[in-house]
Order: sequence, then C-alpha cells, then structure tokens
Amino acid sequence: MSRRFVLALTLTTASIAPIPSLAADAESPLDAPWPAVERQAEGQTVYWSAWGGDPAINRYIDWVADRMGERHDLDIVHVKVDDIATTISRVVAEQAAGNDGEGAVDLMWINGENFAAMKERGLLFGPFARRLPNFSLTAPDDNPEMLTDFTLPTEGYESPWGKAQLTFYYDAERLETPPRNMSKLLSWAREHPGRFTYPLVPDFLGSTFLKQALLARVEEPEVLADPASRHDVEAVTAPLWEYLDALHPHLWRQGRHFPSSGPELKRLMGDGELSLAFTFNPAEPAAAVTAHQLPPNTRSYVLEGGTLGNVHFVAIPFNARHKAGAMVLANFLLSPEAQARKQDIDVWGDPTVLDMRRLDAAERDAFEGDRHPASPPPEALQRVLPEPHPSWVEALEAEWQVRYGDG
Repeated sequence: MSRRFVLALTLTTASIAPIPSLAADAESPLDAPWPAVERQAEGQTVYWSAWGGDPAINRYIDWVADRMGERHDLDIVHVKVDDIATTISRVVAEQAAGNDGEGAVDLMWINGENFAAMKERGLLFGPFARRLPNFSLTAPDDNPEMLTDFTLPTEGYESPWGKAQLTFYYDAERLETPPRNMSKLLSWAREHPGRFTYPLVPDFLGSTFLKQALLARVEEPEVLADPASRHDVEAVTAPLWEYLDALHPHLWRQGRHFPSSGPELKRLMGDGELSLAFTFNPAEPAAAVTAHQLPPNTRSYVLEGGTLGNVHFVAIPFNARHKAGAMVLANFLLSPEAQARKQDIDVWGDPTVLDMRRLDAAERDAFEGDRHPASPPPEALQRVLPEPHPSWVEALEAEWQVRYGDG
C-alpha cells in the first residue's frame, strides 16, 4: 500500500546530506549475530508509522504488538497516519537538524514513490532485509518482486510485508457481465451512467486507476519502466486524458465529485450507489462480504491481460532510535504465523509474500482454506502487470489536478 509524498519546495537535495555507512559500527544490528540483535531489542519501544484508516488493519497491528510484547519484551506503538508524507517530512526535518540517531520513527510502512524519495535522499537504514532470518522464506532470488519496488531495486533497504493487485468487484445481482478491459469499461459506463467511479487523485487507489488506464492506452507500455524525464510525457500520456475526458461524464455524479478513498468507494458499493468498483487488495471483497459491508452476491475479477500489482514493504529510517527492535518486528512480520493471520479474510485478507515451497507442511496448512465466492480465481492473480517508474505517478497526478482538480 503506497502513500503519497511530495517534498516541500523549500527543501532541496543539497540540504540532505548522505548518510554515513552504518556497517562499520560495531554496535549496529547490521553486524551482530541475530540472537544478539534480539537481545539488543529487548525492552525497546518501536514507533511504527503505518496507515491507520482501516479498523481491520489496526486490529491486526494490535495483535502483532501483543505477540512482540510476549515474545521479545518489545513495546510496539502504532503511530496511525492518514498519509505517510507526514512521517517522511518528519524524518527530513530531523536530518536537516542533524538528528542522526535519535529519530522519532523506527519503522515505516511504505513503497513506490515514498521509497524512491527516501532512498534518493539517504533517509533509510540498511541494507537490513537479508539480515532477517525469515526473509529467506520469500525465496527472493526466485521471486524478484521481493527485491524491486516500482522498478527500483530495494537493495535491502525494505523488507516485504504483503502483496497487492488491482482487482475489480461487482454486485452480480445488478451486473451480469462486467467489463473485462478498459475499453469495455468505457462502453459499459456509457450504458450505465453513474454506476462507476474512482477515488480522488492523488489518493493511492485513484492514482492506480490512472496507471491502469494509461497502460491500456499507451502505444509502447515499455517506456513506463523508464524515468518519465526520458520521454515526451505529454505525447505518452495523451491517450489517457482522451480516455478520461470520454469517461468522466458517465461517472458517479458526472465526474464532478469523486470519493475520497478506497474505503469510501467500498461504502458506495455497499450502499448500492455503484454497481462496479475496484480495490488493490484481492481479498478485500470477500473480507467485506464476511463483515457485511458488501452484498453476498459480490464477485471479483482481474481484467483481461492482467492488472497492476506490487509488493508493499516496511523500512527503517536512517536515524531510528530503536533499529534492533525495528528489525525484530520486521522479521516477525515475515513469520508464517503472522503472514497466515494477515491473509485470513476474517482478520485482514492481505496476501502473503512467503513462498509456500519454503514452508513445511504444517506451516502451509495455515494458509489453506476454501475460496470465498467473492474472491477472484487464484489463476487470475498470475496476470500481474509491473508498476511504472515512480516519476510517472508524479507526472500523472500533477496533470490530473490541472485538468480535473477543480471538480
């Protein structure tokens, strides 16, 4: 799950000094054997900045905190944020003030543009991911998505936590045959005005819809793997704006207003105002049906040819006060116990990053279960499209605001 980050114009990269190498520090948990890291973590308080907008996710993090207290004498404080940009701004300010080791943030839930911005400015601690014993359970050398974030190599400065893929869902009582590609979506919207929309950009889910539409319309999709500065952005993105100009008059409220977020989009589906919506969590429709937030006839699917997907991560700021505790927490998040609970649709429903071939039979059993009717077929989730380079997101969001931001 990516959150938006735009560095304030008053800050320049010149004011951000590169971080010193931490590997040479004998006290660094990057050097110590893992049992010593665990001993160093005992009694620490780990301040974990993570999105606080979903009660199910908050309850899961509470469960994680209980386990960490019981097993490692760690106190986990979930710092609930609406936008991780506020946390990043705090780390930037601490670095500018010369705070190199007493930072207020120990762990962050980030990916995408946020990771790119922090890595570029030397705001991350590491590389630490391969130091985590459970990291090997992701089989990173066989699953390159565990080592890449929006086309950028993570180089050990992030640890994977969960998977996401754009998934459409609909009320089968209202909609018998949903549109299976972006062109058919436009035709369907024309025939069913007001029954579809997308979240307000720059909400993450709204921006994801822009990227999906661009991938479907761009003449050469491979250019999106490059930094936007290497290409004629106006020419590359022109088909997207043509598509949205045609789509908007047929959206909910004629495209003059947009829901603020994915949860609001889901609420509109639950209230019957929409017949078709989408999420970046393939398990969310099933979890919402179970929680009586969506009708029981909800079904979900992936577009023909695939949809955008990525891995979301946790990272440690360069100046985190409790680095050992943050590493122990990141390692637990990759444990079969924590990953199986996270994937349970009655808990959260966030897909696991673990490679089942690395688990024993008992551990694999914890991930098994009957597929909920509202879940997409497992084979559909194999059709994953790579995320564009982060710079394209910045370009799309800026132009969207110019064209449609005033409503």
